[in-house]
Amino acid sequence: MDGGAFGAGKAGGAFDPQAFIRQPQTLLRLLSWVFSIVVFGSIVNEGYVNRADETQEHCIFNRNRNACNYGITVGVLAFLSCLLYLALDAYFPQISSVKDRKKAVLSDIGVSAFWAFLWFVGFCFLTNQWQASKKEDNPMNEGGDAARAAITFSFFSIFTWASLIFLAFRRLRDITFQEETTWTQARTPACLMLPTRMRRMLQMRWGRTSSPLQQMLLTPRHRGTRRRTTEPPMPLPLPLSLLPPFPLLAESRGTNQTRA
Repeated sequence: MDGGAFGAGKAGGAFDPQAFIRQPQTLLRLLSWVFSIVVFGSIVNEGYVNRADETQEHCIFNRNRNACNYGITVGVLAFLSCLLYLALDAYFPQISSVKDRKKAVLSDIGVSAFWAFLWFVGFCFLTNQWQASKKEDNPMNEGGDAARAAITFSFFSIFTWASLIFLAFRRLRDITFQEETTWTQARTPACLMLPTRMRRMLQMRWGRTSSPLQQMLLTPRHRGTRRRTTEPPMPLPLPLSLLPPFPLLAESRGTNQTRA
């Protein structure tokens, strides 16, 4: 299996810390992890205030305890989820099965979409309750910065988790293409494989290939454990759209004229 599938290292390879840190999903998970700490930390430390004539503390968001509980719960669970998927990303190069890798990425898509939705709901909820707060409930404006920080980083968390969805979809697309290419190559008879010279000319014409059929034609195929030094000519004709137009035709015409 190609080691580049899902943006991870070689399947079954050892853990590479530098490659792990450079992965975009790792950076986004670390950001989401930090944002979740800021949200629930701000609410826990300064999210409860009381007036001078009161002894019991109330939630700073319109005295709605549900708002504070929601922010703390979502923040803590998102914090744990980031740690879990960071561990999965670190273990990902050890997974050699294509199906297991695909399941891991599909779970990443579902979890990231779930947390992006929860952070969107939390941002709207906290913003609404903060706007509805009465000044007489907190005349000294205690904890105002903490409340605004919780709202701000809830908003940022929406985009970090949404970006993780986008990256996971890209990784899923890569493995889907790889599965199609592997399936096509496994079922292609050896007689359809092109000689080395023709493959090189097609590579120069197509450049970076993206079609499974092009990838199949440009991949050398050998039977047995020993590699052949020369490849047999192609016995079956291919469609004209797959062949380079002029170089081979000009060469064949020159050969025919010489024989004549």
